[in-house]
Amino acid sequence: MSGHSKWANIKRKKAKVDAAKGSAFSRLTKEVMSAARQGGPNPETNFKLRLAVARARDANVPLANIERAIQRAQGSGDGQSLEEVIYEGYGPGSAAVLLEILTDNRNRTAGEIRHLFSRYGGNLGESGSVLWMFDQVGLAVVPAVAGVTEERVLEVALEAGADDVRSEDGEYWILSSPEALEAVNQALERSGLPVERAEVTRLPQTSVDVRGAEAERLLRLLDLLEEHDDVQRVYSNADLPEESDS
Repeated sequence: MSGHSKWANIKRKKAKVDAAKGSAFSRLTKEVMSAARQGGPNPETNFKLRLAVARARDANVPLANIERAIQRAQGSGDGQSLEEVIYEGYGPGSAAVLLEILTDNRNRTAGEIRHLFSRYGGNLGESGSVLWMFDQVGLAVVPAVAGVTEERVLEVALEAGADDVRSEDGEYWILSSPEALEAVNQALERSGLPVERAEVTRLPQTSVDVRGAEAERLLRLLDLLEEHDDVQRVYSNADLPEESDS
């Protein structure tokens, strides 16, 4: 797995999502609502909600919107009934595409996602067709600022249960199991290390080279999927040329 495919594509995804503020607000608010429904309204005791709130705040979602989403999640039937769904398929160049969805209408969402795949030369697959190609991991990111050394990050992260620490373009990427992410995140914060973000994400086990016109079509497909209100996360195992990420 090339470093560019494994890491830069994740950063590209985050940048694209953050840039589409209108759609991002809707997605992140739904994520907060879903997390509050599942684990309760208190971020101090609901780690999933704490991560969702942090992501929303990072994207400048107003605090009032976040609080309203949490309140709606605790209401008796007055909020959206959201369902978590995973869609799997293939895009141009035989690249695997995995989507994490939050929807209040599975049939509508499936039709819209299928249309996007078809429009750009891809197709939705059966359940399990590409999920096995991705490992679900905990990811904490610490910027390599003054006073933050790789040795210190390694020491704290590994002692807290992380599996690996990697230096990537001025950042330290700390990988763990999803279950260990909360402990790792707390250990980093207690040690005074600045955590830029922490999330549960998916990394491809292998990559597929996609070049030329197929790369352009795939990028357009990924962009439109990321902009869809019901799509929370987009993952692909495509190894794209660096100039395509601009």
